[in-house]
Amino acid sequence: MTGFNDQVIEELRRSNGELGGMFEGWKLILLTTTGAKSGRRRTNPLGYLDIDGKTVVVASNMGAPAHPGWYHNIRRDHRVTIETGTETYEAIAAIPPAAERDALFVKVVAAEPGFAEYQAKTTRELPVVILHRIDDRVRGMGDFLVEVHEWLREELKTLRAGVDDLVAGRAGVLTMEKSLRAHCVSFCEALTKHHTGEDMGAFPMLAQRFPALAPVLTKLGEDHVVVAELQKRIRELVEAYVHGESDPVRLRDEFDVLAGKLEAHFAHEERAVVAALNVTAPG
Repeated sequence: MTGFNDQVIEELRRSNGELGGMFEGWKLILLTTTGAKSGRRRTNPLGYLDIDGKTVVVASNMGAPAHPGWYHNIRRDHRVTIETGTETYEAIAAIPPAAERDALFVKVVAAEPGFAEYQAKTTRELPVVILHRIDDRVRGMGDFLVEVHEWLREELKTLRAGVDDLVAGRAGVLTMEKSLRAHCVSFCEALTKHHTGEDMGAFPMLAQRFPALAPVLTKLGEDHVVVAELQKRIRELVEAYVHGESDPVRLRDEFDVLAGKLEAHFAHEERAVVAALNVTAPG
């Protein structure tokens, strides 16, 4: 099949997507993935369907017992490149959950009955994959996550300024202590709610649709535990702070550790999940 695939790839690229001869009437794209074992870029010609405005492909392997190599690749790295003959763009390959997959497969078979024949030839369930184009113009839950992070970053700055005031012994210490405590409680509750929402909702959903993200999401969840412990320590220090008795420098140092951990966590999380969230839950 390698020589045949190479021929199809060459024909599609050469003809700008206008296939002729033995390929006339074919509706194809070129899907480039990163090899799960080799790490090398692999290109496969695939038939695709446009279903409900989504680009859908099926890992049929013509009904063979095993999944095609490209499917194993997207489970390891969901970032792919699509060529149509007239354009090339980056995309994310998503594996829909069972109920959504089944509904999509019904529509796939209605459009291309041959896929029902492929399914009948094998005991494995043919995976259905949605190829989401990465478009910076499309806003979604990923952008909302960044906005939440920006708000939390600003709250951190405000808290840090309050700690600095205590260290400097500026006027109105008692008022500042009260304000700092209230602000600290508000910030910690907001951060806990944000992380709980990710752990219970966003992260499991992303791990299901994008298996390649599962290790990263596990690490982000572990970061949440570390951050929660730091939050607890900061809150205890703030609530127990007594002017003239407590050490404001220690409070500032502990706070800076939390702020550094949080900033690194936010940045890592944004790099890892924003694009996937945007294509999964567009605004």
